[in-house]
Amino acid sequence: MAKMWAGRSAGNTAALADELNSSIGVDCRMYKQDITGSIAHAKMLSKQGIIKEDEMEKIVAGLEEILSDIENGTLPIDMSAEDIHMFVEAELTERIGDCGKKVHTARSRNDQVALDVRMYLRDEADEFIGLLNKVIEAIATVAEKNSSVIMPGYTHLQRAQPILFSHHILAYAQMLLRDKARIIDARKRINVSPIGSCALAGTTYETDRDYEAELLGFSGVCLNSIDGVSDRDFCIEFLSDLSLIMMHISRMAEELVLWSSWEFKFIEFSDAYTTGSSIMPQKKNPDMAELIRGKTGRVYGDLTTLLTVFKGTPLAYNKDMQEDKEALFDGLDTTKLCLRILPDMLLTMKVNEKKMLAAAGEGFINATDLADYLVVKGMPFRDAYKISGKIVAECIEKGLILENYPLESYKAHSALFGEDLYEAINLKTCVEKRISKGGTSLASVMEQIQFIKENV
Repeated sequence: MAKMWAGRSAGNTAALADELNSSIGVDCRMYKQDITGSIAHAKMLSKQGIIKEDEMEKIVAGLEEILSDIENGTLPIDMSAEDIHMFVEAELTERIGDCGKKVHTARSRNDQVALDVRMYLRDEADEFIGLLNKVIEAIATVAEKNSSVIMPGYTHLQRAQPILFSHHILAYAQMLLRDKARIIDARKRINVSPIGSCALAGTTYETDRDYEAELLGFSGVCLNSIDGVSDRDFCIEFLSDLSLIMMHISRMAEELVLWSSWEFKFIEFSDAYTTGSSIMPQKKNPDMAELIRGKTGRVYGDLTTLLTVFKGTPLAYNKDMQEDKEALFDGLDTTKLCLRILPDMLLTMKVNEKKMLAAAGEGFINATDLADYLVVKGMPFRDAYKISGKIVAECIEKGLILENYPLESYKAHSALFGEDLYEAINLKTCVEKRISKGGTSLASVMEQIQFIKENV
């Protein structure tokens, strides 16, 4: 395909140079945004009298026809083209003649590609908001279905205090709600039009950038033309947000992998989200959760790629910036795939209430409540803490747990212990006594679920 930029140079680049320079294999996915942007640009040019109205109508009709043909499969994208912008313009010129060449008046590929990326990422932001809502809703459903299931809560991966399973999993819903808020906020900075910035300095034509931005649904325009074409902080910000999403769901995946092991057996994945071993017939491997965990590093790599590409690029546009899309699109695709699989993976897993409760009954996770019992009776917390620690040590030595440690033995440590002790250290009581806002009591969990339902 002839180079549209040929003139100063002959455009006869080496084959390997063409391969290195080409981006259509990556940016072809932005065909719709590119065509939509060109339609708006043609309408602006006509409104300003820069091209004639009948020329605009021919351009718009030709572009609409190209869009339709690409989407119905009758027009394959030519992968020998330099990029999607050159392909669309060449196809338009072939269909409507020299009039098609006028669509590029008062713009550059620099602001054109910046426009396409912003429009594409704006659409992706809307999709991510929907995907996050589905995962959050799935978490709330699992929590509500298993609202009273007691399990051990952990710190340092050591059993710490009794909590509700629903309380634990709802922590991830809160993380993802913040992730959604970040995407919504990032969308505001994406939704600013760079078109009309041209190569870097603007144009001598009397354009109407605000009108063109309005046609394309932007909230405003980039106020500095150099910034408009040379920065991709909105891409980096979005990949940063995706990295946080992946971090959160990777932490969840890690726990689900642990909990699905024979050592825990807290949950069991549906066969639809596990695989078997090629040699060990007894295996049921949590591969999908493991892949979510593994792909997190890939998205981190995409973010690092963009940060590295842009750290040394002078203003304004540089060809290095072409590298933005491959990393950006990979991060988008990878995160979307993980988010799409999560809702059904969560909704179809089985929660083993008996295993969780049995685990909660071991490890002395009600020792804090034992100390609190003495504090309520009037003992300073530090003294109560010390006594409780001694009692735990004696229980370990004698193979007992706090619930079957004799009352006489308790009284040997403090006269404050009474018959009401055993009810105070019952696991269900321990959970229900966590009445502080955001705590693990059932009432608190139900409030959290209601909050989530109101915010998705």
